[in-house]
Amino acid sequence: MQKPLAYRMRPTKIEEIVGQPDLVGPGKIINRMVNAHLLSSMILYGPPGTGKTSIASAIAGSSKYAFRSLNAATDTKKDLQIVAEEAKMSGTVVLLLDEIHRLDKTKQDFLLPLLESGQIILIGATTENPYININPAIRSRTQIFPVHPLTSENIETAIERALHDSERGLGNEPVDLDQDALHFLSHRTNGDLRSALNALELAVRSTPKTKRRIHVTIKDVEACLQQQALTQDKNGDAHYNVLSALQKSIRGSDANAALHYAARLIEAGDLTSLIRRLMVIAYEDVGLANPPAAERAVTAVQAAERVGLPEAQIPLANAIIELSLSPKSNSAMAAMAAALEDVRSGNYGEIPPYLRDAHFKGAKELGHVGYQYPHNFKNGWVNQQYLPDRIRDAQYYQPKTTGKMERAYAEQYQKLQQAQHQDQTSKEDHHD
Repeated sequence: MQKPLAYRMRPTKIEEIVGQPDLVGPGKIINRMVNAHLLSSMILYGPPGTGKTSIASAIAGSSKYAFRSLNAATDTKKDLQIVAEEAKMSGTVVLLLDEIHRLDKTKQDFLLPLLESGQIILIGATTENPYININPAIRSRTQIFPVHPLTSENIETAIERALHDSERGLGNEPVDLDQDALHFLSHRTNGDLRSALNALELAVRSTPKTKRRIHVTIKDVEACLQQQALTQDKNGDAHYNVLSALQKSIRGSDANAALHYAARLIEAGDLTSLIRRLMVIAYEDVGLANPPAAERAVTAVQAAERVGLPEAQIPLANAIIELSLSPKSNSAMAAMAAALEDVRSGNYGEIPPYLRDAHFKGAKELGHVGYQYPHNFKNGWVNQQYLPDRIRDAQYYQPKTTGKMERAYAEQYQKLQQAQHQDQTSKEDHHD
């Protein structure tokens, strides 16, 4: 029985990986590991279909190591022992361990010494947060790399490659894939390459030949993905246009428009993109003007994920309306952007000595003293410098007053700034 297209098209070397340029691009960490032949165990963390298995397969192929794949939930300790024996014979085995967050203690205890010795290069794959769901003993022996959803361009590249690959792909089939069908596949699979390739193969295998050609249309792809295309926009940009319109409608406080664009996404079955964008909107556009609304939006998203469609539309409607009608502030996002700009440009200095860690023997000798504990002072505040000398007067946060909550934050921020300035002026006058 022939394996699915997504399986056959897995990369055999690092250069074949689509997406994840921050990990496998030239000069990036996994690329460096492979080129230097200095592999270390790692955990790849991200949504399904984003290339975790592909990265593991490519690492093994590029390094010429044996590659084995197991599932932490369903495979047994005996299966691990077989891999361990192979590692003893061949020197090193790259082991992809799927669902690593479900690794039990018995299997973990068996694996740890093998990781220490380097006989097994473990590549754990998980959709769960590894900092929460993976045992610290395993976590401490691996590097954790987030794997991001693929872009539509990444998926389009992989589809074109599959259509022209005569050895592993569909290159021997006389396929004509309509451009709007290609765009639909690349945009409507939410960054899941496995879904896109398997839907493509189903469409090709199930479409009758006409004049010795297999003509795959958007209707064929829709049927194979069980999703409806946004028929008002055939150029493939509808997905991002709708998300953009949704955010701009909420930012502009138009609840009706926001509900309309959300309805388009719901009707297309695109729950993942909708809830991801709503969480961004909650903190980017409402932010400090109404923090409880942002919290409730996250709760609504969690409820939607749990119940799924069609019921997911109910908590999401609550969130959309509240976010639309809330006061707006992007001051927190702007403040972080300003801080990042300083850091990235190298505009920062040494941390003041009294703010450095003092919980070790010898801290005093290093000058890590002088910290004033705010709880010991009236009103829980004492004037002391927290920023490095080089940027001591930097003010990244510029308060807005569009919401009751941020007005209160702004008043407190300004009071503290004034108190700090007055105290500093007093000290300088006393010094003079």
